[in-house]
Amino acid sequence: MNGPWDVPAVCTPHCAAHTTSPVPLPVVARRTAAFTGAVARALAAGPHLADPVRLRTHARALLTALGVGLEVRGAAAGGPLTVAGPGAGERTPGTLIVLNHISWLDIVALLAVEPAVLLAKREVGRWPLVGGLARRAGTHFIDRTHPRRLPRTVAELSALLAAGRSVAVFPQATTWCTADQGGFRRATFQAALDAGAPVRPVTVDYVQQGCPTTVAAFCGADTFAASLRRVVAARGLTVRATVHPALPTVGRGLDRRALAAAAERVVLGGGWVAPRPGRVPDRAGQALGTYL
Repeated sequence: MNGPWDVPAVCTPHCAAHTTSPVPLPVVARRTAAFTGAVARALAAGPHLADPVRLRTHARALLTALGVGLEVRGAAAGGPLTVAGPGAGERTPGTLIVLNHISWLDIVALLAVEPAVLLAKREVGRWPLVGGLARRAGTHFIDRTHPRRLPRTVAELSALLAAGRSVAVFPQATTWCTADQGGFRRATFQAALDAGAPVRPVTVDYVQQGCPTTVAAFCGADTFAASLRRVVAARGLTVRATVHPALPTVGRGLDRRALAAAAERVVLGGGWVAPRPGRVPDRAGQALGTYL
């Protein structure tokens, strides 16, 4: 069911394609069996799956089962995505981690890098396999058919950040087949401003044997089963997470529009620019930019 917060899908399942020849059927069968087993073990952890150490371990096991590599590059390639606090004894807010959105694999990859509280649309909770994992991992689901709940959702996110929890969001509100499309919705950036939390931009993209690929894209009317079939058949697939320098929010006089625009520019390939107050032009996907 579509709601007023939804962004119409521009990309379709036809966007998803292998860059290189698929692996042989016996490899597909082995990966499928391994992935099913890895999901079963993760689900068996129950509520304990939300433990950060377990969550990262299970996420990495899922990627390994699928034959998907993980490459972390950039500002925090060797460390956490969460921005360190000023010193001992001082309360430090969490970090708002913002990513572009290409695939359900984005979620697995993020959790494999650094578990955080995820914000996802309600429909994700109903996806086969991944939905169950998301629920057990402590994901906060939003219902885009009820925009009047927006202030409450923003307040909840702000409270999590103020309490020191890091929260990961996909501000595009839909998936795109490449990492240079779409626009960022702005509501979650208000939560960061209210909590005085820094924003960590992260770009997710996919390569096959070093070449850009759309095979992992999960767009439009695609189904999880069809997407999973492409992923398990993909040869040399790697998800790359490029971690950019954090955007500060305290003492900058920013509003959510300027902060979202700065994060969008970094994530979608425009380069790091310090966020500044002022009028920011809209781009595709932001017609309802106030919403999540």
